[in-house]
Amino acid sequence: MFKSLKGNIYVALVLRLLIIFFLYTVSRILFLAFNLDSFTGLSTKGILTILLGGLKFDLSAILYINILFILSQVIPFKIVYQKLYQKVFAWVFFITNAICLATNMGDIVYYPFTLKRTTFSAFSQFSNEDNLGKLFLKFMFIDYWYITLIFIVMLFFMVWSYKKIPVINPQTKSKLLYHFTALALMLLIAWCCIAGMRGGFRHSTRPITLSNAGEFVEDPAQINIVINTPFSIIRTIRTKPLKKQEFFSQAEANSIYNPIKQPDTTSSFNKKNIVVLVLESFSREYIGGFNKKLDGGTYKGYAPFLDSLKSVSLSFNNAYANGRKSIEGLPSVIASIPGINEPFVLGYYSGNKINSLGGLLGKEGYHTSFFHGAPNGSMGFSSFINLAGIAHYYGKTEYNNDADFDGMWGIWDEPFLQFWANKMNTFKEPFFSNIFTVSSHHPFKVPEKYEGKFPKGTLPIHQTVGYTDMALRKFFETASKMPWYKNTIFILTADHSTVAWHNEYKTSIGAFAVPIIIFDPSGDLKGQIDAPVQQIDIFPTIMNYLHYPKPYFAFGNNMLAQDSNHFVINTIDGDYQIIMGDYVMLSRDNKPEKLFNYRNDVLLKQNLINKEPEQVEKMNKSLKAFIQQYNQRMVDNQLTAK
Repeated sequence: MFKSLKGNIYVALVLRLLIIFFLYTVSRILFLAFNLDSFTGLSTKGILTILLGGLKFDLSAILYINILFILSQVIPFKIVYQKLYQKVFAWVFFITNAICLATNMGDIVYYPFTLKRTTFSAFSQFSNEDNLGKLFLKFMFIDYWYITLIFIVMLFFMVWSYKKIPVINPQTKSKLLYHFTALALMLLIAWCCIAGMRGGFRHSTRPITLSNAGEFVEDPAQINIVINTPFSIIRTIRTKPLKKQEFFSQAEANSIYNPIKQPDTTSSFNKKNIVVLVLESFSREYIGGFNKKLDGGTYKGYAPFLDSLKSVSLSFNNAYANGRKSIEGLPSVIASIPGINEPFVLGYYSGNKINSLGGLLGKEGYHTSFFHGAPNGSMGFSSFINLAGIAHYYGKTEYNNDADFDGMWGIWDEPFLQFWANKMNTFKEPFFSNIFTVSSHHPFKVPEKYEGKFPKGTLPIHQTVGYTDMALRKFFETASKMPWYKNTIFILTADHSTVAWHNEYKTSIGAFAVPIIIFDPSGDLKGQIDAPVQQIDIFPTIMNYLHYPKPYFAFGNNMLAQDSNHFVINTIDGDYQIIMGDYVMLSRDNKPEKLFNYRNDVLLKQNLINKEPEQVEKMNKSLKAFIQQYNQRMVDNQLTAK
């Protein structure tokens, strides 16, 4: 059997790619061996997990790099068996993979200087160096000659082993059958390549990026072992590193806006359970209790249970998301890291060490967990949750009943919320638990038994909002019977806003409007706050309310401490938007361009930029302080308190 496969072009293709797989693993082991001092505390199990996890990123990079070579071998034409053709594409294979292996090997010695894998920005970083060639030769043949020697040995091995794998022209009786079979195999291989590049087959899986390596590590720094340099370069082609800004002295910037939060030493740490519900696409517009003036006061919305919950909770009537994507919402809510221009988990600094609500509480003895009814790994949440220090992840796999799968995104919200409630009943108190719902998402279906049960409304999403609202009511009915219920703080918000019906929600601030509700069954937290707040404020608000005893890092602020300098931050196509008091200001290239009083001018028609200079100056000062702190701390990996 195996003899009959010898010379088969498809078998040869796989074997040749496996050569590169092997060399990538060798280079990863060398990377770890030469930089072992930078990765303390690694266990044997941890190293094996990293090596196995790294194969996923190697596969993606190898497929990207070799896509031309792969295509050359699988096109359904007999030319692929000609000797000259094979020689030409052998050199394509050697050159492309040699260049990429060189970047892997180069990072073995470059890593100690940057503590990051090389990214695409390196090309612009060194573009103006006049003596780059001289430096390169010095590094290769004098300073790090031993790495160059290892690299040369790897190249010899690649060429030698490649030539040991022959390709033989098959004898076929039917040309039609040959072309049909070859075409079918080409399409199958193309499909497999796309899946390998993306990191999975499911439609709910985003293409893997640097942060996905967090799934295989115990410390964010170890991400650099899991990934490889070609992957790092490919995935950062579209990302731009931040530039440090110095609008103020550091002391002045800290006096205006300081993300290091100091502990409350006046009271003892109140270890209540913390439960966070992030509702998929629940725009504030959809909840009647937040919109008493809409439609002349007749608007009821599509979430009657949340209306009733709002009436016995502390609600924030002027709350905003810090991004427009689910992968921006989760870091904003639990780690107080806003989506600035791009999602944190997809960006250049996704490997930075971070604080999170669950991560810090976990260090104080809390059981910590995250629930998401989608297939495990969807949205890269499992990786981020691991980096955030949350110990337990429960997804579709743990639910283990595909009868409740919606066929598209995950387990229907009603059964999964019940699963969550019952699972929390097994956790030792105190605990932190976070759920991210899935059902209020395109294609906006509800379970068959609920068809026609919820108002269709004016947008397709409205009936799914009604379904999830019903699921929330049933969840709270179940939770209220649990022994931990009265010792729990519930925080409800949305991951982001979405399509709007009313013009008030089609403005630049309406596009970010979400609910924030804090419910305490003991009744200690009630009322309404109309000051502008944001998702990144949830983390510091809860930590302050619990009287957390240690300094910590958060870009947001305590929503319960009413401060006239409190602001909300968003970015729109690279421009900044800041909301403060009754005003919203839009700024481009550090220059304020528009100012509106959104309370009096809900549709943002009257630009006050030249009429309110003092307000513009105040808001611009806060915006610049935020940009300075954000950029500096991202670049310097200072997203934790020392």
